[in-house]
Amino acid sequence: MIFGLVSLICGSSQTPVVPMNAPITQDVLTLPRKLPDSGRVNIVGLTRDQLRQALIDAGTPEKQAKMRVGQVWQWVYHWGVRDFAQMSNLAKDYRALLAERFEIILPEIVTRQISADGTRKYLVRIAGGHEVETVYIPEEGRGTLCVSSQVGCTLTCSFCHTGTQKLVRNLTAGEIVGQLMLARDDLGEWPVPGAPKDETRLVSNIVLMGMGEPLYNFDAVRDAMKVCMDGEGLSLSRRRITLSTSGVVPEIARTAAEIGCQLAVSFHATTDEVRNVLVPINKRWNIATLLDALRDYPRLSNSERITFEYVMLAGVNDSDEDAHRLVKLIEGIPAKINLIPFNEWPGAPYKRSSNNRIHAFADIIYKAGYASPIRTPRGEDIMAACGQLKSATERGRKSRAEIAAEVG
Repeated sequence: MIFGLVSLICGSSQTPVVPMNAPITQDVLTLPRKLPDSGRVNIVGLTRDQLRQALIDAGTPEKQAKMRVGQVWQWVYHWGVRDFAQMSNLAKDYRALLAERFEIILPEIVTRQISADGTRKYLVRIAGGHEVETVYIPEEGRGTLCVSSQVGCTLTCSFCHTGTQKLVRNLTAGEIVGQLMLARDDLGEWPVPGAPKDETRLVSNIVLMGMGEPLYNFDAVRDAMKVCMDGEGLSLSRRRITLSTSGVVPEIARTAAEIGCQLAVSFHATTDEVRNVLVPINKRWNIATLLDALRDYPRLSNSERITFEYVMLAGVNDSDEDAHRLVKLIEGIPAKINLIPFNEWPGAPYKRSSNNRIHAFADIIYKAGYASPIRTPRGEDIMAACGQLKSATERGRKSRAEIAAEVG
């Protein structure tokens, strides 16, 4: 789970306790995914090359395949059409062929909550009946969609609520792209043929900061972002896509080469001793190894800078010494530091740093020449933190199951 847009807004009077033996990944059994077998290929999430091959396999003459890809692509990803019969620039018999061999299927919105500040949280059901969360955050001049890449999470970051939920499975590329398409449906953002062109983008940015570690689902995330970045469809610039990782070092160079989006890192500590507890993947790839990989990223990806996400935990990682160490560690890396006030959740072993401590920490970083924005919580009234509603759903299912057992 990436903490960028995460965590819950419940108070706690607990004294911070640091669990010292958190595993790197959970010891879990991944459940097999049972997809409905319609016999048709879902177009959503296929890259252009994959769609071309699928059309050829379905009987499209190879010489026509590139043209057909362009036509279908525009209908699905520019106009948001879900019915092949509406693809009016295709011959009737070809539309029938598409309907016989293909489908356009998105995940299902189970619930939608809208905050007083405009934040929208969607509980989304995917194949197999599993659920993930997607959060839309409107801001002045832009709108950001936080998407999930896994059901649950492989990691066990001790401050992250979603990290307490077992990994079930990776999302497919279609399920990742589908979250963006569902949000555009809900916001009414698809263009209308014949209407004046509207340059306003309600969803102008994507952050891969929802449930899961994106770099542990690299191929699906890469293919989904290729679809999202395509200029003839959803048309999101790679500079408006941010992938957040806990530090899966071997995949960082691949991200630069094969996706080229902006990168955020769940950093959260300035010593290996503390980061081993907060972000246990640090036991595998420590701070020095991670920073070595990050130094090359802006050059390899042609991105401007890396975002370091830093959750503020009282008495754990928020001292002046931590701030000075952080500045020293990232020296030479084009960077900004996002300071995230910890949002406590039931049973959380940490407390949020005080406002004075957070601002003192930010001031040290700012005076060293780095941007150090303090994130403003959004959607607090609907608890729009990734992982929260899913947790409530799981608890509800368990209660119903227990009741059913009791009554026989």
